[in-house]
Amino acid sequence: MKAIQEYFKKLVPFTDSDGSFFSSQLIKREYKKGELILSHGSTENYLSFIEKGIIRFYTVKEDKEITFSFAFENAFVSAYDSFLMQTPVQYHVQALADTILWSISYGDLQEVYKETAAGQQIGRKAAEELFIKKSKREMAFLQQSARERYESLFAENPVLLQKVPLKYIASYIGITPQALSRIRKRIS
Repeated sequence: MKAIQEYFKKLVPFTDSDGSFFSSQLIKREYKKGELILSHGSTENYLSFIEKGIIRFYTVKEDKEITFSFAFENAFVSAYDSFLMQTPVQYHVQALADTILWSISYGDLQEVYKETAAGQQIGRKAAEELFIKKSKREMAFLQQSARERYESLFAENPVLLQKVPLKYIASYIGITPQALSRIRKRIS
């Protein structure tokens, strides 16, 4: 809880009463490594902040898992399309490490929006962070080679190699594990 409060204080100035009200709406959710947080066909009911852990978003096509996003500590995470529209997801969300999330439900977030100006700002910042992340990924696929996507990924998240299996990284940057091995060999 302390990590999320510090993070929010950096984002948005809020009164003690706004902070207390917002904090009272958060629930702690814990997941073990490999556990599904959300599965295909379920509806996302939470906007969360990752205190600890790594999360992977993936879909399955022709019996192959395709990773399309990661989320790390001290960041917002949500199957945001499902959360906003309250419709089922077409993908899975999985904890890649033991994970602690501080989550607010859709209904409680609407209440926070109504009751506090700080809550509205926090919601906007979360939405902006998730949008920017998605836009960067799309532009990387349009403008960068696989090697450049790999190098950018690790420039932003240097501990990724130690914590995420290479098959997920390869899938994320849109190549096979064998092609990733060749890229890694050329770089080293």
